[in-house]
Amino acid sequence: MPYVNIEVTREGGPNGDGPSADQKAELIAGVTDLLQSVLGKSPATTFVVITEVALEDWGIGGLPVEAYRRQAH
Repeated sequence: MPYVNIEVTREGGPNGDGPSADQKAELIAGVTDLLQSVLGKSPATTFVVITEVALEDWGIGGLPVEAYRRQAH
């Protein structure tokens, strides 16, 4: 019974507020298909949860993501 949690920032969606419902559905279907084809797991018992995180709550390399991106460019 696989459980997959996908965490994404709330950005880049159609309104700049995170993935759309269609994008989430595509992620859920794709991950479920991958677990079935690679590990033989049943889609009926595969759970996929998408968690959206506010951009200011995400950090990389010891910096908030926006500061990290500014530094990387």
